[in-house]
Amino acid sequence: MTDLTSTVIDAHGGLDRYGRYRTATVHFRSGGALWELKGNAGILDSSTVRLGLDRQYASHSPFTAPDLHSSFTPERVAVENAAGDVLAERSNPRAAFAGHTLQTPWDDLHLAYFAGYAMWTYLTSPFTFAAPDFRTEELEPVTEDGATLRRLKVAFPSRIATHAPEQVFSYDESGLLRRHDYAAEVLNAGPAAHYSSDYQEFDGIMVPTKRRVHPVGEDGVAIRDIELVTIDIDHVEFS
Repeated sequence: MTDLTSTVIDAHGGLDRYGRYRTATVHFRSGGALWELKGNAGILDSSTVRLGLDRQYASHSPFTAPDLHSSFTPERVAVENAAGDVLAERSNPRAAFAGHTLQTPWDDLHLAYFAGYAMWTYLTSPFTFAAPDFRTEELEPVTEDGATLRRLKVAFPSRIATHAPEQVFSYDESGLLRRHDYAAEVLNAGPAAHYSSDYQEFDGIMVPTKRRVHPVGEDGVAIRDIELVTIDIDHVEFS
């Protein structure tokens, strides 16, 4: 790990504490222009997602109906009822995004895959960066809104479903995440800047409770009057 990787992991709660937990249950509200563009408006207005911390797994509930939930892993995505009956499922779910653009509508399984991997990525970073098959490299710092941000380029292993193989995470002087840059391959819509703020401590882990995702213009500047995705976290329980 780079020195910056160790610094930011410690700032978010440390590997020792994070390693005590196997799951995280997150109550959140999500909005933004993306869901309407994809034909999924309202599904994640108020939701709970349960995440596996020792494996890549996520389940959103309710999902499309009060008694339904999603089930996500990199290899399979499904919609199930409370009894565990499978209503719809898809193997190799990433292949179903081939040829998509920002305007391509999503079915429920597209949404379950994207929302599953995205929330897993957000809630397990930066702790996953300590795994031996992640590669991290500190880049030159940048200044934004009067603050100096240290930047970490992260190369994700192929076993992880996420936005893109390489992503850049920018941290403030205290080591907390402030900006996350990526180009989501499944959207095929260009780069985005994902801002994190309003940190709270849950079970010893520091979590940003406000997230805003904006498109990035050709000049590299975030277009902040367009909110692609908003995430407001009400509570997180690690167990």
